[in-house]
Amino acid sequence: ALPDKTSENWVLAGGLFEDGLEAAGFKGDVQYAPASNTVAEQQNQISAMVTNGAKVIVIGAKDGKQLGTQLQQAADAGVKIIAYDRLIENTENVDYYVAFDNFKVGQLQGEALLEGLEARSGHAAPWNIELFSGSPDDANSAVFFDGAMEVLQPKIDDGTLVVASGQTDIAQTATQGWEAENAQSRMDSILTSTYSSAEIDGVLSPNDNLARAIITSAKQAGKDITKITVTGQDSEVESVKSIMAGEQYSTIFKDTVALVDETLAMITALQKGEEPTVNDTESYDNGVKIVPANLLVPVIVTKENAAEAYADDPTLGPLTK
Repeated sequence: ALPDKTSENWVLAGGLFEDGLEAAGFKGDVQYAPASNTVAEQQNQISAMVTNGAKVIVIGAKDGKQLGTQLQQAADAGVKIIAYDRLIENTENVDYYVAFDNFKVGQLQGEALLEGLEARSGHAAPWNIELFSGSPDDANSAVFFDGAMEVLQPKIDDGTLVVASGQTDIAQTATQGWEAENAQSRMDSILTSTYSSAEIDGVLSPNDNLARAIITSAKQAGKDITKITVTGQDSEVESVKSIMAGEQYSTIFKDTVALVDETLAMITALQKGEEPTVNDTESYDNGVKIVPANLLVPVIVTKENAAEAYADDPTLGPLTK
């Protein structure tokens, strides 16, 4: 049960699950919730999966706070639940979590922002930056933001970084639905209100989709995007092209193939009556329980290391030549 197809990685994951489940001898059923930001369809899909006899349900949550009723139904039927990429909150009926280390993702984004400011801005600190975070209904949004702010907050406190708009709280920085138009609209407003005569040096963007919207806004406002550091995540094709063109500064490579493979290995272990591999039993508190997690390691990518990072990727590798 996957969310909408607004990210290339969700589309890729669906295809990999269909192929991987069949190859492993399982009867798979891969469904997406619609892009209309309604949770009801995914709730209905999960309920139907339970009714139709699913033994394991992998969930990329549309809204990880609104699946309690469906997961209670699953638990009552003996169904194992694997939260995929997004933590499911406020229920004890989540058995495992498989994802990249999302706090580390945020830390890497913060570090990349600092590195890019030094390399691209053309001047010494202080640097003017703005902060964007993901959708408030996605538990990962706060994890990304907290990881980044662990790196950035000390630099804001000592004056190295200046958030000129004053919008530093996650409620102010959130981007509903991870929708690009929402990020672009907010960036337009910030540039109009704060940067009509000042220069903006960097933007913390939580993913590539929003990064491209932020870059579009800056270009339309007449800003030199080659001097502005914009972070990202997901290694989407258009953003990798943008990085190689010297526009977007960085992205995060989270190998969807590896993540699906780890999920399939967990399903196979459960089918054999074994305990799936986990490597973190302390970090992911969903509000009711600590969910055992299998975390993969993300990789920061800039123009300098893109060829190495994507060397084995048949789609992204050629873009770096």
